[in-house]
Amino acid sequence: MDWHGKFAKSAARWTGNASCFGLAVLIVVVWLVSGPMFGFSDTWQLVINTGTTIITFLMVFLIQNTQNRDTEAMQIKLDELIRATRLAENTLLDLEELDQAELDRMRKRYEELARMAREQSEARQREPAREHLRRPHSPRRDEHRQASHDDADGKDPHTQ
Repeated sequence: MDWHGKFAKSAARWTGNASCFGLAVLIVVVWLVSGPMFGFSDTWQLVINTGTTIITFLMVFLIQNTQNRDTEAMQIKLDELIRATRLAENTLLDLEELDQAELDRMRKRYEELARMAREQSEARQREPAREHLRRPHSPRRDEHRQASHDDADGKDPHTQ
């Protein structure tokens, strides 16, 4: 990790700490208490305004750096989950690299899949309970149950 990354990570940890918040509260209290000594002058107000503006300006970049790192790490973890899931589409691994038109096309495809799944679910809910109990299990569902059972036993389903 380069010096900027190390610094940003350390600064983000420190500024997210309760002691940093306590220090910020202490600074505001000292500023408030000093108000009467300076006659609540424009300079007195300018000190806190300038200080908070500078800190806010720097924190924007610090927060963005931390957010970028966290997002990238989460994306890698999600990619691994997609890759490791047998029935998942590996074409979803790099969606963040697609342009907006491609993302819109993919979103519409998945919205249609979700709509169809809801319709199937609603149809099953409308079926009388007896018919559902008499209907044989689909082989695909049984395979999924077996794979889940194998996972629970600690066996790797990918090596079977």
